[in-house]
Amino acid sequence: MAKESPQEKEFLQLVKQHERIIYKLVNVYAVDEEEKQDLIQEILYQAWKGYAGFEGRSAFSTWLYRLSLNTIFTFRRKESRNATNSGEAVSEPWVDEQANSSLEAKMLLKAIRELPELDRALISLHLDGYVHAEIAEVVGLTETNVRVRVHRIKKHLITTLNG
Repeated sequence: MAKESPQEKEFLQLVKQHERIIYKLVNVYAVDEEEKQDLIQEILYQAWKGYAGFEGRSAFSTWLYRLSLNTIFTFRRKESRNATNSGEAVSEPWVDEQANSSLEAKMLLKAIRELPELDRALISLHLDGYVHAEIAEVVGLTETNVRVRVHRIKKHLITTLNG
């Protein structure tokens, strides 16, 4: 068995420390277990592939968040094209009924999953405690634009959840 290099150890430690980011995003964008596992593997593969280029100009968590979102968006576009080409219906994901969370959390997750991709990313980052400047860095928008969009998303979610 090959011994891990210092770079591999560092990478694995950072991923383990921030794995919650990956799992949370995958849960927002995928429903069935097979798709979730495929996304997790693809994110980890892309993260390892890109790790040598990580220069530390931003926090590792910010870099991982952006990489995860980009990987998910790319994966979903490929899946959508494949499903369209094969004649399959492309449906929006629904809440996993076997999730061990409260009804309110399931309803919120369902409402978030129905948002457009960018809005899902924005609200996910916001709910994870990122400030507007950090969110702007991850998604490539201005801080003002992020602030306005997050406010509108919150209003939309409140309206949706209150029926």
